[in-house]
Amino acid sequence: MPYIDEIVWQVVENQDTQLFQFRAGNLSSVGVAPQYFSLLKREEKRGNFTIYEDGPALGTTFICFNLNRGKNADGTPLVDPIKSAWFNTLEFRQAVAYGLNRQRAIDNIYRGLGELQDSPISIQSPYYLPPADGLPTYEYNPDKARNLLQKAGFRYNDSGELFDSQGNRVTFSLITNAGNQVREALGAQVKQDLSEIGIEVNFTPIDFNNLVGKLTNSLDWECHLIGFTGGIEPHGGSTIWSVDGRLHSFNQDRSDPPLLDRVVDDWEQEIADLYVQGSQEFDEVKRREIYGKTQIIAQENLPFIYLVNPLSMQAVRNNLENIQYSALGGAFWNIHELDFAAE
Repeated sequence: MPYIDEIVWQVVENQDTQLFQFRAGNLSSVGVAPQYFSLLKREEKRGNFTIYEDGPALGTTFICFNLNRGKNADGTPLVDPIKSAWFNTLEFRQAVAYGLNRQRAIDNIYRGLGELQDSPISIQSPYYLPPADGLPTYEYNPDKARNLLQKAGFRYNDSGELFDSQGNRVTFSLITNAGNQVREALGAQVKQDLSEIGIEVNFTPIDFNNLVGKLTNSLDWECHLIGFTGGIEPHGGSTIWSVDGRLHSFNQDRSDPPLLDRVVDDWEQEIADLYVQGSQEFDEVKRREIYGKTQIIAQENLPFIYLVNPLSMQAVRNNLENIQYSALGGAFWNIHELDFAAE
C-alpha cells in the first residue's frame, strides 16, 4: 500500500462544469448535489459508476446577520445603525427563523434529500444535542414571526410591509457565493419567505473572493448565506465561537485597520468560554453537558440561523475498488486501500 500511484485533484468551481466533466469521463468522482441526483441515478449503469449515500452531511448551512456594532477608524459604523438595531434585536432574529419554510427548501431545492438543521454540531457527533434532549428549534410559523416582530415594536402597513418604530422600511441585503446553485436557490427562497412576513430582502450572489473579502476584511455586509464544514469533535469549531476567532463572522474582530468600539454580548462570551472549558475536560459526560449548553445558547440567541443538512452523496467510478463510503470521510478516507479493478 498504497496501490494507486498518482492522484490528480482538480479544482472546478462551477457545479455544472463538475457534472459535465464527470459525465464526460474526465473525473473519477463527483459530489452529488440534490438537483443532479435524478439525472445521475438514471445514468449509473451506463456511466459505470455508483452513487453512495450515508445520511446527513457534516457541516452547516445558515444565514447570519452582521451583529457587529463596531466602527471603522474614521468613526463610521460597520453596519447602518438603523439596521444594526434590528439585527441585534433577538425577537427580530427569532422572527426570521420562524419565517423560513425550511421543509419547503428540502422538498423543492433538495428534492427531499435533506434534513432540517438546528445545531452547529453535526448529528454524527456524540456531542450533538437532539431536540428531544432540549435543543431549541424554530419550526415554520409565520404568524408567530409576525407576533414577535410586533412585540419588538415593529409594525405593518395596510399592504403587509414591515416598518420599525421610527417608520423605516425593514429591508436588508443578503449575499452568497455565486455559482453554488443550491445556495442561490436557498437565497431566493429566503427572499420569498421573508417577504411573506413583510421583510424586503435584496438578494445578490457575488464572486467568492469578493464574499470572503467582505466577511474577513471590510466587514461591509448585512446578511450572508454560507456554510461551514463540520466534524465529530466540537473543538474544531472553536474559531467560529471564540470572540477573537477568524470565523466568528457574526461579530468579527479586525486589527488591520483597527476596529473601534466593538461590543461582545454576554451570551457570546459564554459560548466562547464553554468551548475553552470543553477542550480542557476529560470526562466525556461533562464534555457532552458543556457542548450541549453551547448548542442551547446558540439556538436561543441565533447568531446563525441554520437551514438544511443535505444528504452526503458521492458518485464514484466502479473501477475503483474497496470504496467504504462514509459521511465522516467521503469515498476516499481509506485512500491507501483503494485500487483499480483489473481490466
